[in-house]
Amino acid sequence: MKVLITGAGGQLGQALQACAPADAVVVALGHADLDIADSRAVSEIVAGHCPELLLNGAAYTAVDKAESDVEAARAINAVGPANLALAAWEAGARFVHVSTDFVFDGMSGVPYLPDTPTAPIGIYGVTKLEGEKAVLSTKPDALIVRTAWVYGGTGNNFVRTMLQLMGERDEVRVVADQIGTPTFAGGLAQAIWALDAVGATGIHHWTDSGAASWYDFAVAIQEEALALGLLSRRAAVLPIPTMAYPTPARRPHYSVLDKEATFALLGKPAPHWRENLRRMLKDIQTNG
Repeated sequence: MKVLITGAGGQLGQALQACAPADAVVVALGHADLDIADSRAVSEIVAGHCPELLLNGAAYTAVDKAESDVEAARAINAVGPANLALAAWEAGARFVHVSTDFVFDGMSGVPYLPDTPTAPIGIYGVTKLEGEKAVLSTKPDALIVRTAWVYGGTGNNFVRTMLQLMGERDEVRVVADQIGTPTFAGGLAQAIWALDAVGATGIHHWTDSGAASWYDFAVAIQEEALALGLLSRRAAVLPIPTMAYPTPARRPHYSVLDKEATFALLGKPAPHWRENLRRMLKDIQTNG
């Protein structure tokens, strides 16, 4: 199976490569190899490789920066996916695109279903939703996987930031009134491969199981890291409200995704987020 992965340098792109099926012949392209906002380049690259499967792991994820860098966010999150979907359609390839919980406004008190009406509250979410719509209008049989709070063993993410801060400071303040689900990039990548294997199309939700605030997540990071010897001392982790940590972009206060349909399709639920956190930290302990 010939597979083309875009966004190969990101934490999801790396995870997709790491757990690719044994029969997959993978070509992985980072931004330096392909600007997905360049329609001609996308068309030429995809036509040249003739993949059976095209996985888009590229995204503009700087949520706050997107508020002032709208053009760049739209290029990567909306224009790029549209170009890739068209190229996949022209090549007769399956297409998988990854989206986000930020397409919702966070005002719900129950997990969001794939068909819950969308209402993004910031540029990041707006451009990701534009990307979803562009993909499905161009290639209706595409697979879109919405996810949330993704972290991995590489790159910049909440877990690595917390480990650094907890190692340097006596006190860490973390927002406690935003609720979602931490998602390990390795588990997300495995789910994407599995969803493609069963021929899934349309919009599906996938995160780890359970829910947490950023504060809960930070407390768990410290507890697990102390147990593994990744931290040598305990910092005070203090809960704060969102209003005490103002940012350029608003965040959804509640963005838990309903994954039941996806779990049923794959025949099993995702591991609890804390189990996958422990898995990731053990990998850092072993491999650095």
